[in-house]
Amino acid sequence: MSDRVAIVGIAQTVFSPKRAEANYAELAYEVIERVLKDTGLDMARDIDNSISCSHDIWDGQTISDIGITDVIGGHLRNEEKMAMDGSTAVYYGAVGILSGEFRCTLLLAHTKMSQTNRNIVNNDAFDPIYTRLLGFDYTSAAALQARRYMHAYGIMEEHTAAVVRKNLGNAVDNPRAHNKGRVSMDEILRSPFVSDPIRAMDMAPDTDGAVAMVLASGERAADITDTPVWIRGMGTCYDAHYLGDRDLAGCMALERAAAQAYRMAGITDPRQEIDVVELAEEFSYQELLWTEGLGICGRGEGGKLVASGVTGRNGKLPVNPSGGLLSGVPANVMGLNRVAEAALQVMGKAGDCQVPGVKCAVAQGHSGFCGQHHCVVVLGADGRRSR
Repeated sequence: MSDRVAIVGIAQTVFSPKRAEANYAELAYEVIERVLKDTGLDMARDIDNSISCSHDIWDGQTISDIGITDVIGGHLRNEEKMAMDGSTAVYYGAVGILSGEFRCTLLLAHTKMSQTNRNIVNNDAFDPIYTRLLGFDYTSAAALQARRYMHAYGIMEEHTAAVVRKNLGNAVDNPRAHNKGRVSMDEILRSPFVSDPIRAMDMAPDTDGAVAMVLASGERAADITDTPVWIRGMGTCYDAHYLGDRDLAGCMALERAAAQAYRMAGITDPRQEIDVVELAEEFSYQELLWTEGLGICGRGEGGKLVASGVTGRNGKLPVNPSGGLLSGVPANVMGLNRVAEAALQVMGKAGDCQVPGVKCAVAQGHSGFCGQHHCVVVLGADGRRSR
């Protein structure tokens, strides 16, 4: 049994609105080949477990991992599939290593959003008897949550627009991002409504891409890399399925997931002890709400936080210095990408997006409409035991 788990390798595709020249197995091969080459690991000799993250409806077939089983090394070997968000694949992979069952696990997340329609795919997540027939999708549900949140706490459009301006500006320095630019508040506030109060620029764009990551036990990590990033804490939690059974102005599942992760990592004051946050904002208002759920600020204070400049790349606690999901990250892939970007910050390998002196980073991913399920991962530069 291992008492520590480290991230020892990361590879990501360039994220694109449409990778017409590659199917999803080829996207998977692109990152798996690179991460194995970078770490010097051999699939047959070193990788004793593989976990893929995908979704049947996004991929257009049942058993969505069947198309990448050979690519991820699953032929006559151990291979498991996680549906939905890639942050949960990190959680699941780490648990397998902590149990002593595995020593080195390969993670993969892939999606080609360009090959289908997000509204149709996301409508399938809703209850087939009552809410699916109403035509709900993640965007219309998010609009309900955004309006409830804004009404409850006096959040203004200028606050959500500030998230867009910050993240698209950060993405200018991210070579993997495709949605980027120095945009003005006026441009953002003049973009057309998609589902009031959500405008076109408030939404993460459709994107194709893949991410691969290697997790290793404490005993194996030192043999693989000089810059391991240690998983200090993890937490996960589901909220109720029906929107009417939840307080959409809050994020109970994230609060509980964060509390689990912080307790495991020994964090008592997130605002002071965390150096950078990479969170999953499919819609701009979610960055405000999720920072509250992560305990970075109090309830209803997310708007003031972004307006103060604290969450800017040069602020006291940068949030999404890579550009976040608004810069273009695929569904299902987004959580693994969040962990990857947070780990690169700790490694000091985030390139032009690097925040100086990062020792502790937090990554957050979610799945389900309006953040039904959340996963939080605390990463650190040293190998101290989690509590």
